[in-house]
Amino acid sequence: MYEPIRTKSVHSMAADQDVPHRSRAEELDIRLAGHLTALLTVTDELRATVPDPALDDAAERIAEQVTRLRGGAYPLRAAPSGGGDPARAPRLHRRARMLAGSALAVATSRADGAAAALAAERMEAHELGSAVQELATA
Repeated sequence: MYEPIRTKSVHSMAADQDVPHRSRAEELDIRLAGHLTALLTVTDELRATVPDPALDDAAERIAEQVTRLRGGAYPLRAAPSGGGDPARAPRLHRRARMLAGSALAVATSRADGAAAALAAERMEAHELGSAVQELATA
């Protein structure tokens, strides 16, 4: 009734090829660098909206971690132009807090103490920043 399968399984064919595979640690490095890069982008947007030396310092420290995770490749960054809408600041703080939380989860899984400490610090700072900005705009 049924015709026998004449070709190899797709799964066995994929296993036979010499495809480079990344280790779990390499995958976590890539994911952590991505979360930190996104956090850096939001931090740069906040710097343009609400100038603050603490944000400048945080952006540099985040960039250092991304550079370390990417094997020395410095992340591309937009220069803050100023004049951003301060009403966006609470939303940007919430977004940054969420990204810092994602980075913290991956850094903890990866057992990267430096990135985990930075992510936890940024979560706390953005939580406080969000509350302050919401009170200032209310």
